Amino acid sequence: MTEIKNELGNKSPELLKKYFEGLIRYEEEKKELSERTKELLDEAKSNGFDNKTIKQLIKLSKQDKDKRQEERFLLETYADSLQLNLFD
Repeated sequence: MTEIKNELGNKSPELLKKYFEGLIRYEEEKKELSERTKELLDEAKSNGFDNKTIKQLIKLSKQDKDKRQEERFLLETYADSLQLNLFD
């Protein structure tokens, strides 16, 4: 126990408490956001939208244009190589 106290040294307990409480708050906020996201996706699904497609669109919209084009090129190249005709 003394070793742990020595490791903390002059570090302020108040500062540690600030970090601890902030992280707890962020975890609660993350849980809330996750629940709200699920509710929104459930609502979209109940209106006939496909959640997997919505999530894919979100992922693609966040990607850099060049990265998105490269990914599509590779998908098309591999599909053509396997004669899957996915993009015709």
